[in-house]
Amino acid sequence: MRGFCALALTLGALAAAPGVLAQNDAPRVLAVHLDNDINPVTQEYVENEVDRAEEGDYAAMVLVLDTPGGLGSSMRGIVKRFLASTVPVVVYVAPSGSSADSAGAVITMASDLAAMAPQTNIGSSTPISLNGQDISKDLRRKIVNDAAAYVGELAREHDRNVEAARQMVTVASNYGARQAKRIGLVEVIAPTIPALLNEIDGTKTVPKGLVLHTAGAQVENVEMSFWQRARDFLVDPNLIALMLSIGLIGIVVELWNPGLIFPGTVGAISLILGLYGLQVLPVSLAGLLLMLLAAGFFVADAFLPTHGAATAAGAILFVLGALMLFDPAGDAYQVSLPVAVAIAGTLALLLGVALTRVLRAARNPVAVGTQGLVGDEGVVRREGLVQLNGELWQAHTEDGSPLVPGDHVRVERVEEGLQLVVGSPVHPNEEEAR
Repeated sequence: MRGFCALALTLGALAAAPGVLAQNDAPRVLAVHLDNDINPVTQEYVENEVDRAEEGDYAAMVLVLDTPGGLGSSMRGIVKRFLASTVPVVVYVAPSGSSADSAGAVITMASDLAAMAPQTNIGSSTPISLNGQDISKDLRRKIVNDAAAYVGELAREHDRNVEAARQMVTVASNYGARQAKRIGLVEVIAPTIPALLNEIDGTKTVPKGLVLHTAGAQVENVEMSFWQRARDFLVDPNLIALMLSIGLIGIVVELWNPGLIFPGTVGAISLILGLYGLQVLPVSLAGLLLMLLAAGFFVADAFLPTHGAATAAGAILFVLGALMLFDPAGDAYQVSLPVAVAIAGTLALLLGVALTRVLRAARNPVAVGTQGLVGDEGVVRREGLVQLNGELWQAHTEDGSPLVPGDHVRVERVEEGLQLVVGSPVHPNEEEAR
């Protein structure tokens, strides 16, 4: 019986061995998912995954793309990395309902093989002016011609429709998946990644001449990590402006009230987060200087008698600086006007309230030492002792009348030796009637 069981196990292992070996020999494909705009953070993410695909001996890397576009500098960085890759790079616009717009369309043209899922689109790559304003015809023509030549050359080298690629820039053409395949802008339409890998198996890429071996491949899906998403979140221009303003408030409050610690700590952290965003995105020097000048006005109003004029000027400068701050990044990375006005208004309001309190305190008579007790009300505890602000004081009345325990008395003056002179007893009922 034992011999029979051993024989059965041996035969079963031999029968399963080819399947295990086949699974181990199956090609591996790295599927990198990107459903975000193109910026320095996502650029680093994509480039690192290309490195990983090369070092890990993957059969191919598939960039599953859904993007509205982004920064031209980051787009060109990704394009250069794709062109230098020794592993076939497939850009797959998916899932259904996704799009590869603007910079995403150019990145697709740089791939070794371009694919789309049904009900997706690609195009609309006309460059947006750097400052969001109307630009001269000559400058616009230069920018558009440069971008059209760039994407056209990528399409030509990858044996795609050059004219259709150029029209994505010159006239902002946008193509659905089936039309894009029909005119030769992409090579494949596939509903899923496994279907895509089976269809492109054996394809020889142009111009690198890499042969794809992807049929039945093991797919390893990759998403942006928590840290990468957190960094990407901090790249939001509106959030950067908010962090800078919180930092400014915290620093100003700490300057007004040294030793509070908490406002200064929160302000410092917020400034660091805001400065990180400034480091990642291209910024306008003029906008940055305006915001620094605004901060100077806000701080100055805390120490100079400008009666709020510096705060008002600082708020105006803050709005102008925030709107200009990310001009080089294009319209997709601009601080919105409502956000800028709301932040500036909040800063002005908070500083205005603080300034009002400072002026009110300045108008009040200065009370130093025991003279600050004059006018306060205390309670007689026993003959000759009055409880005032939690402390017992020696006291007597002006006319020498006895102090009755429980009576409420008011301090008239303070004599030498810290003796309180109190007025006639004031009963609580009488005080309420008043």
